[in-house]
Amino acid sequence: MKEKETIIVVGGGFAGLEFVKRLGNSSKYELILVDCNNYNFFPPLIYQVSTGFMEPSAISYPFRKILRDKKNVHFRLGALKEVVPSENKIILNNGILRYDILVMATGAETNFFGNKNIEKKSLPMKTISDALSLRNVILTRLDRATRLKDTQERKKLLTFVVAGAGPTGVELSGILAEMRSFIITKDYPELSIEDLGDIYVIDGLDAVLAPMSKQSQTYTHKQLSKLNVKIKLNTLVKDFKDETVYLSDGTQIPTKNLIWAAGVSAKIFKGFTKESYGHGKRLKTNAFNLVSGYENIYALGDSALVSGDKNFPEGHPQLAQPALQQAKNLAHNLNLDTQDWKPFSYNDKGSLAIIGRNKAVMDSPKHKYHLNGFIAWFIWIFVHIMGLVNFKNKVRTLYNWIGYYIYKDQSFRMIIKPSDRDS
Repeated sequence: MKEKETIIVVGGGFAGLEFVKRLGNSSKYELILVDCNNYNFFPPLIYQVSTGFMEPSAISYPFRKILRDKKNVHFRLGALKEVVPSENKIILNNGILRYDILVMATGAETNFFGNKNIEKKSLPMKTISDALSLRNVILTRLDRATRLKDTQERKKLLTFVVAGAGPTGVELSGILAEMRSFIITKDYPELSIEDLGDIYVIDGLDAVLAPMSKQSQTYTHKQLSKLNVKIKLNTLVKDFKDETVYLSDGTQIPTKNLIWAAGVSAKIFKGFTKESYGHGKRLKTNAFNLVSGYENIYALGDSALVSGDKNFPEGHPQLAQPALQQAKNLAHNLNLDTQDWKPFSYNDKGSLAIIGRNKAVMDSPKHKYHLNGFIAWFIWIFVHIMGLVNFKNKVRTLYNWIGYYIYKDQSFRMIIKPSDRDS
């Protein structure tokens, strides 16, 4: 009887988990899923955790429970340090694993574009840890503001600058504006509307939601402006020091809060040649997701720069759908003889972004039609609930959103910090 081949999948995000689930219980392969966290989480809703509108467990779920019924799948908690292709092994921070096939699905990380001050002092929005840290910062600074008499210092604490006007930046600034309108003065009666600082969205491009249609951009700009969000376009954040955000147009914004949602890049790992990486630090692959220069290493999702798709000559967008579709295609191919493999072709299902309560935008593929307002908001709700990993998370999230829709409030605004003993 032929021994099963071992596939190691590094990264349990959209692509990695979908790939593992597709090959779960396969008679051909043993799979090992490696991740530095012991849980999968849903990045599109992380901004709601960061503002106390959702609890972390509503958008996350432990890998070991997800994979219980996959008899050929094992989970390894660990961080990838190095790949050794010549020996078919990877080196983790806690050991070594050997593979027949390696699948890199390591996702992306925050890109600070080389600015050390911004990297050190800004608040990123990429992981559950980032979201909890941001939640703690927002709530701590609100509480501190209630004790300050100096109006300028209070303004610094309560002014928020969001760098990046993509979906994350738009969604985050929108929910901060709703907090300012419906929640803050109720929770903090010591503060008045006049005490609250401004909310800024800064972007180097000439429109919010740049990849979406003109109609979506116009509607989003208008709705954010109605929420009193200050939008500065064609402008870059140049530096963040001395409790001041410095912009490329010469503007200086006194604040303690720079939230960084301005870009991502893939991760570089020791062991791959420089020629294997393309723009955005993504691993260059052929149309079958095979990494350039290797015979048994594949890349999926945000970490892959796939060639051969004529509709996306510069690579696919770093979104959930390309990652899921690539994982499905590769898993399907690995169950076939090589001559029957199908190249990856991305099926664009359109784009969605939420601005606030009853406010969202939706574009169909190639921007053939556009929706906004309540209908787009309702579709956004449905799509994101269905995207969660299990039924329990879907029910919990729906319950949370119904509560917020009725009462314009939620009850997850707790400051929870790890103790010194944990560190």
